[in-house]
Amino acid sequence: MHPYRIHDLDSAPEGSRPTLHKLKEAFGLIPNLAATMAESPVLLAGFVGAFGNFHGGTFTAAQRQALLLTNAVANTCPWAVAFHSTLALKEGVAAEDVRAIRERKLPRDPRLAALSAFTRALIDKRGHVEASDLATLTAAGFGANQVLEVIAGLAVSVMANYAGNITNPVVEDPFKPQIWKP
Repeated sequence: MHPYRIHDLDSAPEGSRPTLHKLKEAFGLIPNLAATMAESPVLLAGFVGAFGNFHGGTFTAAQRQALLLTNAVANTCPWAVAFHSTLALKEGVAAEDVRAIRERKLPRDPRLAALSAFTRALIDKRGHVEASDLATLTAAGFGANQVLEVIAGLAVSVMANYAGNITNPVVEDPFKPQIWKP
């Protein structure tokens, strides 16, 4: 496999530098996954734009992290699982719910369970979900717009998880307590 460099602002291709700079301002660091994605300015800009759009949606921060963590586990991306586990805990997702998602189980929180189950159904069924999958999500209080918003979260995850599985970035110190192996 091709070794991918963890770029910084000096080594990144010119087209990736503005995006990396924005990430550094937002997070105080350039996440290693984004630093490897910087090899392709097209991927990095597409990911950061989609990520920003998804984070401006209607889900709470905890719901977003549960959804993104579910996707990271389904796509078996260790870096993303460590990252989203850390952020989920920071956003108030119960440790037992984070653990459940990491173990491919449903969280105890009913809304997070419905959201996690639906996002897994989307992945497993390649978008061909059953009426019962939709009913479970809407019965948990999510609207028709949020059904479609899950797809935006899934798209963001696919870019990150697939890139992470190919580039295999090192997990940074702040996320190491949540290292995960499939």
